[in-house]
Amino acid sequence: MATIKDIAQLAGVSIATVSRVLNYDTTLSVSDETKKKIFEAAEELSYKKKPARKQDSGSIAVLQWYTEKEELEDLYYMSIRLGVENRCRNKGLQLVKYFHDNYEELRENDEIQGLIAVGKFSGKQVKELRTFTKNIVFVDTSPDEEQFDSVVIDFEKATKKVLDHLIAKGHEQIGYIGGKEEYKDKTSAIADAREETVKRYLTEKGIYEKRFMYNGKFSADDGHVLMKQAIQEHGENLPTAFFAGNDSIAVGALRALLEEGIAVPERVNIIGVNDISISKYVFPTLSTVKVYTELMGETAVDTLMERIEGRKTAKKIVIATKLIVRNSSF
Repeated sequence: MATIKDIAQLAGVSIATVSRVLNYDTTLSVSDETKKKIFEAAEELSYKKKPARKQDSGSIAVLQWYTEKEELEDLYYMSIRLGVENRCRNKGLQLVKYFHDNYEELRENDEIQGLIAVGKFSGKQVKELRTFTKNIVFVDTSPDEEQFDSVVIDFEKATKKVLDHLIAKGHEQIGYIGGKEEYKDKTSAIADAREETVKRYLTEKGIYEKRFMYNGKFSADDGHVLMKQAIQEHGENLPTAFFAGNDSIAVGALRALLEEGIAVPERVNIIGVNDISISKYVFPTLSTVKVYTELMGETAVDTLMERIEGRKTAKKIVIATKLIVRNSSF
């Protein structure tokens, strides 16, 4: 595993700055550009290096439904994007990157052979993307599996892995801290499989408590705020375990618990989702469901090239996940 020193050297900053950024230290004054360098360095060092091929002709585009700033708050999508970039580099493909905040520029590019759309897109947006190119792979969502290729995660199954583990460890009061999302065109809210699975599965087990459910944004700041709220509301009756909708939320929740002198994992267990690079560097190290984001990005590139080369039938690829128990839970 790469060390904080390795990340600091690659990003060109101090070890102390890396440590505070990876732990989402809100007292640190640092630019978004510096944060981006550190996060990307951490992700890059977690990848296995592969030799690059000579560049082929043609180009593909990757579109993030996040803005660059939002990507810094939820590294899941950054990690997928870097997987796409690394695969394109290894295959010698030209790649053009677009974020939601420069989305309009994609309309003007008439040399794109195919598109990898990372994130969640409304029906209206999907129709619009289809006018740019017929070769599209969606990553993290599957808007129409009869028509479009997609690379996704089974978040229902991933959630059950976490809940089964916690229940097996004897937890009967389990909280959830997640995020609410809506499409960028504001057409509707997006149902979250993690939240819905927690409600349904814990109800089946007879231990669901609505009062232990919290929602905000998928960010460390909201994880911190919502855990503080839970501590204030429940006091000594605080659940003995929390499942966080992503690792960023979990990191913020960890910080709140430590600030309040609540022992992790002795009093409260925390498990996140994604296993982004920072999970190994926070204190205590974060238990999480590993989502193979690099593989999602790589698979999206390979799938898109199949389409460009003539495959007609759409396919949906589900990437497996793995529960990793570290020091934030038993």
